Amino acid sequence: MLSEFLQAHTVLAPVPFIPEITLWQAEEPIALWEATEAAGTSQPPPFWAFAWAGGQALARHILDDPDLVAARSVLDLATGSGLVAVAAARAGASPVTANDIDPLSLAATEANAKANNVRVETVEADLLDSDEKYGVVLAGDVFYSREMTARVLPFLRRAAGRGSLVLVGDPGRAYLPEGLIKRATYEVPVSEALESVPVRSTTVWQLVP
Repeated sequence: MLSEFLQAHTVLAPVPFIPEITLWQAEEPIALWEATEAAGTSQPPPFWAFAWAGGQALARHILDDPDLVAARSVLDLATGSGLVAVAAARAGASPVTANDIDPLSLAATEANAKANNVRVETVEADLLDSDEKYGVVLAGDVFYSREMTARVLPFLRRAAGRGSLVLVGDPGRAYLPEGLIKRATYEVPVSEALESVPVRSTTVWQLVP
């Protein structure tokens, strides 16, 4: 049922800033929001149906420098569409785990991994109190609210403290924490219906202990 819903409301198309990757993406955000609500789901808004700026920047950064993740275990936290997980798998990471609390997100991730001929494992759970070690932890667009930042930041700091490479993609969201190391900045094309602008200046940051 999730797969049918996804394919009914999205189309398979290249990602604007990462054209070598294709995703199932919504063409009209408001219509999908309404369809998700009409389906009676109590899940979050359909973040899985769009290539958000932070994820696009992270994916581009990884594909341009695959040694960051090659042959290393990767966790893509709050994966959304699975874009970053797919990019990590394309860059040679193994195993790649895509995590989210939204089952539609993980259905989209599985469909997107299949569309790009890569292997991605999915985990539907809140991992923010867990301490499993990964070689690399990736997080795109996670600092969009005070509550989310308060939950995510301690997890990312613990991961960095255990020796994981922790990379964050962020287009200047309101709750981006201080003390991060800038790795690269990109001008990322985005949906104007979602972001109110056609391009977002987006930075990949490294979080250190």
